[in-house]
Amino acid sequence: MIKLYKFDFSIEMERGVDIKDITGMVAKAITKANVKDGVVHITSIGSTGSVTTIEYESGVIEDLKRIINELAPPDRYYEHERAWHDGNGHSHVQSALLGPSVSISIRSGKLELGTWQQIVLINHDIHPRLRKVSLTIIGTDEG
Repeated sequence: MIKLYKFDFSIEMERGVDIKDITGMVAKAITKANVKDGVVHITSIGSTGSVTTIEYESGVIEDLKRIINELAPPDRYYEHERAWHDGNGHSHVQSALLGPSVSISIRSGKLELGTWQQIVLINHDIHPRLRKVSLTIIGTDEG
């Protein structure tokens, strides 16, 4: 039988670009749900956060931070500033470029990730944030 499970957790994040490995938290939710085969959908709640996968290694993380800031530089003028004057127009653009969510397959009760692939949460905002992450797990407990 196919079942649906929902989990939420929050993580303290430094001002952007801040990147945290959330693979372990997602894996724990899958274990708690007891899903053998299915999919987990991971969403960062809010318009200045994103989720992706990457090798969580210091060099790659620094490369990603640099490229994110090159794609939508913090010091460029953004029309968002006209409306809100809050200095985080780039944060919204960066988040939109990477996207707020990813879906990962679950096989034999485990995340189907590559050897060097982790799930990361990214804060793009100019302020530290308590980032909420929403998980939706759909699958079966039969093997």
